[in-house]
Order: sequence, then structure tokens, then C-alpha cells
Amino acid sequence: MPFTLHINGSSREVDVDGDTPLLWVLRDVLGLYGTKFGCGAGLCGACTVHQDGVAIRSCITPVESVGAQRITTIEGIGATQVGQAVQKTWLELDVVQCGYCQSGQIMSATALLAATPRPTPADIVGGMSGNICRCGTYVRIQAAVQRAATLIPIKAA
Repeated sequence: MPFTLHINGSSREVDVDGDTPLLWVLRDVLGLYGTKFGCGAGLCGACTVHQDGVAIRSCITPVESVGAQRITTIEGIGATQVGQAVQKTWLELDVVQCGYCQSGQIMSATALLAATPRPTPADIVGGMSGNICRCGTYVRIQAAVQRAATLIPIKAA
């Protein structure tokens, strides 16, 4: 079945079954390999992408449920000011160890900071709690999120 997806600012046509998980459409059909397969059950966060700015698990999101909503993947997150700040601090604080979970971590951190520009430590722990890092870099992840928050200007109301 044909679907038009809005991914990273571009419209893309795909012809897949409606129940195909968005993760496999991104990776296998569109060649966007930055989004990772982890558990396949939406529990580890490796497959996190944004759907209209909200972090979702693409491994359990059927492509037919996406509709006209905008999807942003790790390949497109640097186009946003928040995404740039997160990527910058990830490098500055040397967050990555093995790196497998990091695209999902960055996507969750960016969604958290877009919704809560000045998070408390508890906000960060809560906002990142759905992402598993087998290497245990949680302290560096939390520090990078806190640092990224200082780089994002608060918009005047």
C-alpha cells in the first residue's frame, strides 16, 4: 500500500504493508540507518524518533498510524537548534562509549529539551528513563543534557 511520509523535512513515498513498523520503513526502505533496532518491543529506546516533535518508539509504530505527521530521525535532528546543542554537548562531554544506543538517547534528549528547556536533574532522569545504555554512560548522558540546556536560548513570551 502506498504511503507518503514526511521525514526530515522531505516527503517520501513508500509502498509497504500498513502494519510494517516505521523502524523497518526507515532502515530497509528509505536507507536511514541511524535509527537502531534494539528490543523490538518499544522498551529500550534505541529506535527513538520524533513524531511531530514527540519521542516515539519506531519499532512498535505501524507506518499506517503516521499519517501526515512529521517524522524526524537522527539524520535530521541537527537541523534544529536543540538538536545541534545536544549533538555538541554529546561530543564535548565524550558521552559515547559503544554508541549503539546513542541515536535514541539523542532523540529522547532533544524531545525532552524542546518540551522542558530548563530541566531539573529529576526531569532529566525521568525524561531519559526509557532509554537503556548497556555501557552505563548515564552520568555522562545526564551531564550532556544539562549542559545542552544552557546552550539553548529561552524564547521570550
